[in-house]
Amino acid sequence: MDAPVIDRVKLDNFLTRALNDISAAYGGVMVSVGHKLGLYKALAGAGPISSQELATRTGCAERYVREWLNSQAAGGYVAYHAVSDTYELSPEQAFVLADEESPAFLPNAWQVPASMWFDEEKTLEAFRTGRGVSWGEHDARLHCGVAAFYRNGYKANLVPEWLRALDGVVEKLEAGIEVADIGCGFGHSTILMAKAFPRSRFNGFDVHAPSIAEARRLAAKAGVSGRTHFEVARAVDYPGTNYGLICFFDCLHDMGDPVSAARYAAKVLAPGGTVMLIEPFANDRLEDNLSPISRLYYAASTTMCCAHAISEGGPLALGAQAGEARLADVFRKAGFTHFRRAAQTPFNLIFEVRR
Repeated sequence: MDAPVIDRVKLDNFLTRALNDISAAYGGVMVSVGHKLGLYKALAGAGPISSQELATRTGCAERYVREWLNSQAAGGYVAYHAVSDTYELSPEQAFVLADEESPAFLPNAWQVPASMWFDEEKTLEAFRTGRGVSWGEHDARLHCGVAAFYRNGYKANLVPEWLRALDGVVEKLEAGIEVADIGCGFGHSTILMAKAFPRSRFNGFDVHAPSIAEARRLAAKAGVSGRTHFEVARAVDYPGTNYGLICFFDCLHDMGDPVSAARYAAKVLAPGGTVMLIEPFANDRLEDNLSPISRLYYAASTTMCCAHAISEGGPLALGAQAGEARLADVFRKAGFTHFRRAAQTPFNLIFEVRR
């Protein structure tokens, strides 16, 4: 068999792409270091600053700080001024790297690929055997990283945008209804709603006990323990009935039997109640999902989402790029008759579902 003919230009282009990806992986470690040591915060708003001054402000060794700054400058994460030998963080860079309340804040998200590397042996075994890997089997950095990744996006969009895109839901929340937040994780979404609508009561359910414990702690810190309740429970048998709103925040695709989860939601939903479904943004066809964001979601889905769904032994592992048509089919099979895309962002699809 003749050896394949290598196009040198195509080879160089692809090699450059692969090396850029390796560089980004190295850079992710630097982002996490900069966040945890407070380097970005010290840079934010400081104007041009020397490595020695940054080291003094953060209590770090100058030689390490200088090398870290050089890596940031090489990656375009800070500006370097050669004349003064100083470094500067722009307002836009600070919005992403230093402002922990910003909807674009990303450093914590690097905990997710860290956990993926740590759990590589479990992923290899899953590929070889076909078995699942449950959420609780992963390194704890995954739980913290995912919660932090979604928290600020929810904070920016959930109350002011997504809930208002649902017909009549905000009015019901203001009057007072019972709400279920399925797969609530650390409870960020539950707490945001509880703070915004004091007349309603919010119940967060998740199968991961450590996440529920953290949700209770965060609810107490936010002062909403009196109108929130968190409990370890599955999506097919959580307690309570007559819910005016049932929410699935980026979790339905993780479930082994999403149809049964939707069917149970229909059972406990109040007459005229609404299901709010938030899922990762995806088009229905693979050829329309060939983008950096979809690459991120497909990779996460391989090691986490499909892995957890398979661990539950259910008949359908949707994956994190399910798309609207497959999601609508889940709720149609569960007996719902109304399924509407209410809003979208580059990262999420927001659906209004009713019986």
